[in-house]
Amino acid sequence: MTPFVLGSLFHVDRLALIMMGLVAFIGLCVGSFARHYLKGDSYYRSFFGRLTLLVGTVMVMVSADNLLLLLLAWCASNALLVQLMMHKTGWRAARAAGVLASRNFALGAAGVAGAFGLFYATTGQASIQAVLQEPALTPPLLLALGLLLIGAMTQSAIWPFHRWLLSSLNSPTPVSAIMHAGLINGGGFLLARFAPLYLRSPDLLTVLVVLGFLTALLGTLWKLMQPDVKRMLACSTMGQMGFMFVQCGLGLFPAAVAHLVWHGLFKAYLFLSSGSAAKEKRVDQAYPPTAVAFVAALACGLAGSFSFAAASGKQWLATDSTLVLIAVAFLTTSQFALPLLQVRPLHQLPGALLGASLFGLVYGGSVQLIGWLLAPLNLQQPQPLSAYHVAGLLALTLAWLTRLFFSGQPKDKESSTPNWLLKGYVQALNASQPHPATITTHRNQYHF
Repeated sequence: MTPFVLGSLFHVDRLALIMMGLVAFIGLCVGSFARHYLKGDSYYRSFFGRLTLLVGTVMVMVSADNLLLLLLAWCASNALLVQLMMHKTGWRAARAAGVLASRNFALGAAGVAGAFGLFYATTGQASIQAVLQEPALTPPLLLALGLLLIGAMTQSAIWPFHRWLLSSLNSPTPVSAIMHAGLINGGGFLLARFAPLYLRSPDLLTVLVVLGFLTALLGTLWKLMQPDVKRMLACSTMGQMGFMFVQCGLGLFPAAVAHLVWHGLFKAYLFLSSGSAAKEKRVDQAYPPTAVAFVAALACGLAGSFSFAAASGKQWLATDSTLVLIAVAFLTTSQFALPLLQVRPLHQLPGALLGASLFGLVYGGSVQLIGWLLAPLNLQQPQPLSAYHVAGLLALTLAWLTRLFFSGQPKDKESSTPNWLLKGYVQALNASQPHPATITTHRNQYHF
């Protein structure tokens, strides 16, 4: 398919079409939900006006080919998001959350502006497609990619630029949905758009892997400590964005885009249905699992990872960075199977094997589909395995095993918990809290 080009301002290629489709669908879902959710609100009309403008600016951003146009759309979409976050300006906590997000986005915009300025000064080109064709990655271009990375980190709440996201929970539920399912993906889009340049710098890809693994581990750990649904979802988003950065660092940008699509759709559903979470019937997993259940779950993980590899067109025992993705599929499908194997694991094993295989097949198929769509852009170049990849995998595996076998201990064992572990828990809990100014401590502080 030939990209649609309008003058020198737009370049609607397959990446732009995927992102535009995702944003349009989520925008329609959020708008439909908000039509009833905000009925009677004094800012009802202004909310929909800003939401429409937000979707429009994001459409411009993902289809822009001009550096200045992309920067302006980037800044405008973030400014509109902040206005939506501060839906009730008389609510001090909401206003404080908007101010915190504004400072974060201003830093990111400065990084993106600096990067684009260096691109133009070095290449003399204002067209993004022309910049991507530069034959040599000179020091100024490397600096520009570093500044661009800062912009992507601030947008996607990558550690240490995550505090604004954890402090944004005063926003109305539709705003949280469009934020966590749409705008936060802007960092991933920015990396994917300039992927041909990042793929020429193994060092920058390594930085992406390290920051991604660190953010994924922190977000997942903090999620387990939160007392309410929205904080859990915020930490979950942080962890998912971290894993998206890992996939970019592995040189698997199509897999990162597929991850953004799935995360956007699923997180929008979770936020829009968060009001009914307390009424949902859940199956709590027993910790630690029995030896039979654990071994059966590992068998399901093998089946799930194999079906993922087959569906995504990847080698199961790969010798490059693709192995990290296969290993994560193994851990994910193993965890998926564990709740199904709590009671009579051998009896439930065939169903769990089938479920894990289907899970891997569907996700792997989506990765293959996105990879096929983006093939003309040449965004997939697996990297040689490194110590950083192995260390990240070991950290993920250790965290998973610790969660399985060293949590949920009986109450009579609490007194034997080491002091260093208790202190570490408190420090992690404190680190995961929103900014104090964004917390509503009494119901009288709400402004409806």
